[in-house]
Amino acid sequence: MDGLFTADIENRGLVLDPRTKLFVIITLVIFALGGTGSDIAAVRYGTAAVSILPAVLLLTAKQYGKAAVFGILFVAVKAAQLLLLPYITGAALSILGICCMVFVRLMPGLIMGAYMLSSTTVSEFIAAMHRMHIPQQITIPLSVMFRFFPTVLEEFTSINTAMKMRDIRIGGKYAGRFIEYRLVPLMVCSVNIGSELSAAALTRGLGTKVRRTNICRIGFHVQDIAVLILTAGLYILWILGMIGVVI
Repeated sequence: MDGLFTADIENRGLVLDPRTKLFVIITLVIFALGGTGSDIAAVRYGTAAVSILPAVLLLTAKQYGKAAVFGILFVAVKAAQLLLLPYITGAALSILGICCMVFVRLMPGLIMGAYMLSSTTVSEFIAAMHRMHIPQQITIPLSVMFRFFPTVLEEFTSINTAMKMRDIRIGGKYAGRFIEYRLVPLMVCSVNIGSELSAAALTRGLGTKVRRTNICRIGFHVQDIAVLILTAGLYILWILGMIGVVI
């Protein structure tokens, strides 16, 4: 998980505007997670194509292992959903069907969100929010989120290391204390981290009414236009399917 939630601007591959990444995430939530237009064949195929986009972006960022794992798992689960489910019945159908549905619908949006966190700095995100005239009541919590997940992950890694030294692990001498000694410190750390990051954001002037300046450069480029056209195609296919032009 190292590097998946931490912004690395030196190795982020294809540079996309934060607004482009947000549009892709919203589209995946609407079509992949929400199942919008799932009764239209063209929309289903388009959704599957856009769902692979996070893996492609991870490849450009040289995160080959994560891209390969997600891509192979997504293709395998999607193939099982299309080719295997129609031929099984009973409890196996229910269990496998739920697993396939959760993975196929949930994972593309999660992976795209993780990619956005790992390839976008807080300054770029705030600049994009200001360009879209998003209220500070939304911008501040989202900007805090960008630092919350990496910090919690670091704390979780430290807690795991400390507990392993004390043999508090599954199969260890003190396995019964596994949940208590790992979950409780993580919950306390999460609360404290959220409060500290919120205070830090306000200290930096995010809560003021004065318009902030930003030295980072954002904007749409050729790659942004290509991704936006690909993603917007889903909405076009859905509209055409609703009026009966495509099936």
